[in-house]
Amino acid sequence: MMKLMKIAVAGGIALMVCSVNADLILMEPVKKQDTEIKEVATQTTDWAAAAEQGIQSLLRHYWNSSAHYFNGRNDADNFNYWPQAHAMDAVIDAYLRTQDPQYKAYFEQWHKGIYAKNGDGYWNVFYDDMEWIGLTMLRLYDATKDPRYLDTAQRLWRFVKYGWDEYYVEGGISWREDQPWSKNACSNGPGSLFASRMYRVTRDEADKEWAVKIYKWEREHLFAPETGAIADNIDGRSMRKAGFNLSYNQGLFLGAAHELYQLTGEESYLEDAQLAALFTITARQTLDRRNGILRDEGKDDGGLFKGIFMRYFVLLMLDDHIKPENQKKFRDFLYHNAEVLWEKGRDRERCLFGSSWAAAPTGSVTLTCQTSAVMFLEAVAFYERSLAAKKSSGDSKVEK
Repeated sequence: MMKLMKIAVAGGIALMVCSVNADLILMEPVKKQDTEIKEVATQTTDWAAAAEQGIQSLLRHYWNSSAHYFNGRNDADNFNYWPQAHAMDAVIDAYLRTQDPQYKAYFEQWHKGIYAKNGDGYWNVFYDDMEWIGLTMLRLYDATKDPRYLDTAQRLWRFVKYGWDEYYVEGGISWREDQPWSKNACSNGPGSLFASRMYRVTRDEADKEWAVKIYKWEREHLFAPETGAIADNIDGRSMRKAGFNLSYNQGLFLGAAHELYQLTGEESYLEDAQLAALFTITARQTLDRRNGILRDEGKDDGGLFKGIFMRYFVLLMLDDHIKPENQKKFRDFLYHNAEVLWEKGRDRERCLFGSSWAAAPTGSVTLTCQTSAVMFLEAVAFYERSLAAKKSSGDSKVEK
């Protein structure tokens, strides 16, 4: 299976393998940006209601009720492995928001459905795909305490650890099993996250050590500490880096950094997370500057990128220890993107969303684009719910 896609990059279109093959684009210097973040007035949109409309549309248009997985398009029953995790994450979000058993009913069906559709197993040649399915299994376990989900997560974690390779680039998790030289942000960011969250469940110190090791490798080889930019990948044969920036990779890195800050209390992790977030919300490489929002990154795999960034961005925003000046910037950016998506990016008749959050889609819509928008709406609803809970209880802890 080849993971091929097109995404928009500065200056044109790049054909992507995973995120992008390092042979296609070389690393160029990234300058700090000063794009103005649009200020947002008092909110009037009911974001919980918006999230409910979004998740109902996702289930209505994409859930395969006979085979129990999410179809790859609203008008076809094709199957793509890694978006399954994020679509189910949106269902988990809805369940946590409502405690409605209608959402919980999908959990076991999906767990069995993707097992069967994937050839009676959860293994995949792409390590990042397995990391995402594993992270979702941990969320299912956290929501239900059903040991079957934890067992699946542990099996996937064992597979993922085989991806660590020190022959090329002194370490890092390879993007896919048969390309050990390709070390990508998309396999190391969620790899560190997976290890951290395994540690939260197992309390096995080895898992935390893995989380730190993977993160440190990515920070050393793909992170630009002077700007907060994350390179997509490094080719261990030539030591060339891909020279473009994706919201996806930024979100994975800041999510991994923030998770380690919560586990260790080390301020450097929180600093890294904020720097990566600031780059994402101000840099021309990641923005649709006309609309002041995250840019269109394509309708295939890239369709998921913005929603994944927003999931981890919101968790960072809810941390009481981030800098006050960043909190305002983050809040304004979050709500401006949400308002543009809801007012401009929604097909109001079908409640479907495309690759651009500033333009409503027509015709066929991919699962990745729809899931990305629904995850974002759920993230905004979660942000407001968490702030209200913290205000009433004084508790700074939030669910994942």
